[in-house]
Amino acid sequence: MTEPRRPIVEMPLRVRYHECDGQGIVFNAHYLAYVDMCAFEAEKTLFGSHDAFLAHGADVVVAEANLKFRAPARYDEELVVSQYLDHLGTTSLIFDFEIHRGETPLLAANLRYVFIDPATLRPAAPPDAVREVYAALLEA
Repeated sequence: MTEPRRPIVEMPLRVRYHECDGQGIVFNAHYLAYVDMCAFEAEKTLFGSHDAFLAHGADVVVAEANLKFRAPARYDEELVVSQYLDHLGTTSLIFDFEIHRGETPLLAANLRYVFIDPATLRPAAPPDAVREVYAALLEA
């Protein structure tokens, strides 16, 4: 039996009133913001801060996003956003995200990020120190 994947980070989140639409549920675009917030929390966990990650001479941009909505979230609910590394390529990363309310899954997302050179904004392989941090997650 395989062990369940361990998330890089699990970020608690409380839905704010302004994030809800006229139907009283979280507007769909906010889920990408939640995922983005979680990605920055993961950077802090792995590198200490976003600035510390950038100091390695690498950055990432979103190249593709796929979201599967399973159930709605509503104002003032407490959610947890979890991030998992799915794939480490030569110049890209694929992360899976899950958003839950208690045991209820609300969203599954899969995002592909491309490493870029911060100076040129062009795709570039990450420095070895960055690659090693992500590679260790796949070995765990």
